[in-house]
Amino acid sequence: MSKSSLVIIIYVIGLIFGALFLDIWSAETSVGKALLGLGWTAIFLIALIYADRSENK
Repeated sequence: MSKSSLVIIIYVIGLIFGALFLDIWSAETSVGKALLGLGWTAIFLIALIYADRSENK
C-alpha cells in the first residue's frame, strides 16, 4: 500500500469520526467545528504532498 493511499484512508476515517461523533455537519455547527474541519483538510493536503514527494524520490 502506498503512502498516498494510507494518507487518504486516514483522512476518510477522520471525516467519518467528525461526522458521527463531533457533529461537524450538523445544522448548528459552530465556528470552532468549522475551523476544525478546515484544519483537518489542511493537514491532509500537507501530508499528501509529503507522501507524494517521498514516493517520487
